Amino acid sequence: MGNNLAEPQAAGWLQTVLIGRRPRRTAIRIAVLVVVSFVVFTFGLLPIRVEGISMLPTYQSHRINFVNRLAYVVHPPQRGDVVAIRMAGERAMLMKRIVGLPNEMVGFHDGHLTINGQEIAEPYLKLPCFWEVPPVLDGPDEYYVVGDNRSMRPLDHVHGRAIRARIVGKVLL
Repeated sequence: MGNNLAEPQAAGWLQTVLIGRRPRRTAIRIAVLVVVSFVVFTFGLLPIRVEGISMLPTYQSHRINFVNRLAYVVHPPQRGDVVAIRMAGERAMLMKRIVGLPNEMVGFHDGHLTINGQEIAEPYLKLPCFWEVPPVLDGPDEYYVVGDNRSMRPLDHVHGRAIRARIVGKVLL
């Protein structure tokens, strides 16, 4: 007889833990959470997976990061921002760092970034760089992007100008 009384109390306790004391409010909260999550992950945050070594050691390969798609609604991309750039199709993207802004002359001399002939410090670089890339002029709607792993040869590394329309958003750490 004692067991029969304990079972409804155990079931009531378990229901209270899982659903709460007011199941209708819990259902409403779950529905709101699902809708908000859908909106955030559809329009605000985009998950991307890093494939390759071009952003080493800042971003490891096979890790998932999130892109804030709303980061550049108020202000334009800035030098030093790590961004996702849409290549072809919906799913193919590159993750690169912006080093050159529109209308700037960007090049590399003795492994150092030069903007309009001036050497620019890059504190995020951890690996040695020996690049020699002649300066190129960014257009009025172009940003020069490059990965953090500059120990690779420039020919083996995807870098160059990206138009603003292809920049999806800023990568969150």
